[in-house]
Amino acid sequence: MLTIATLIASERLDESLADAAAARFGAMRGAWIEHGSALDLHFAGDMPPGEGWEGVDLLPITPGPRLRSLLVADMDSTMIGQECIDELADYAGVKSQVAEITERAMQGELDFAGALRARVALLEGLDEAVLARCLAERVRPNPGAKTLIATMRQHGATCLLVSGGFTAFAGPVGAMLGFDEVRANTLTIRNGRLSGTVDGTIVDSTTKRASLEEARARLGLASDATMALGDGANDRAMVEAAGWGVAYHAKPALAALADARLDHHGLDALLWAQGIPSTEWVLD
Repeated sequence: MLTIATLIASERLDESLADAAAARFGAMRGAWIEHGSALDLHFAGDMPPGEGWEGVDLLPITPGPRLRSLLVADMDSTMIGQECIDELADYAGVKSQVAEITERAMQGELDFAGALRARVALLEGLDEAVLARCLAERVRPNPGAKTLIATMRQHGATCLLVSGGFTAFAGPVGAMLGFDEVRANTLTIRNGRLSGTVDGTIVDSTTKRASLEEARARLGLASDATMALGDGANDRAMVEAAGWGVAYHAKPALAALADARLDHHGLDALLWAQGIPSTEWVLD
């Protein structure tokens, strides 16, 4: 049985590079997704690792429909380039303490729920107006994020943003990028200031996986029609549960188990891997 992987080198994938890639990976050339940028390679048996080639991504395609009908994505450091809690902590003067906990949690060294509570506690007393200020001043989408969501939705996919971050950011980010649904944690606010706690059950790795499975069942989809996208240890469960699990510029804890890794290109490159040339993309 042949394994298919999409070779991506945006605007520089010429015939010589395509041939060199096929020889390097011991593969047969398949169809172009887009001349100059994306080409399918076919492997007989297991595909060798694709790391170590500067600026080139090689994304294995798992069995199932090429274009996935459900995308469940993480927010911080995945759909956006920031960790919102770290940015909030900067306004509170405790960024170094919070960022250290964030990094350890994303590497899988700490329990996520406990790490979140510890970080939120350090924000106690912060004026709630800082939430909107942080969103406006600091939060930016990662390259290709809006195009990925808009194009997948135009092709009939449902897109969910499920974040271990906060509704104060996930709500506006989800709306800006065009997600169908958003789920995240809610910061407790009393008398106009953060109380240092969160309301309700924490959205963690278990919640992320459950959100994917619930949406799949609700939409009547087969497991192989689903896709999960994340960057850290808290995304492992949903990435493992998805038909196609993708690690985006990810921590080793996630990259090691994902079906595919996107290390060098923007999020819109995942459209090439799903067989969609840029002439059919909904651009930002």
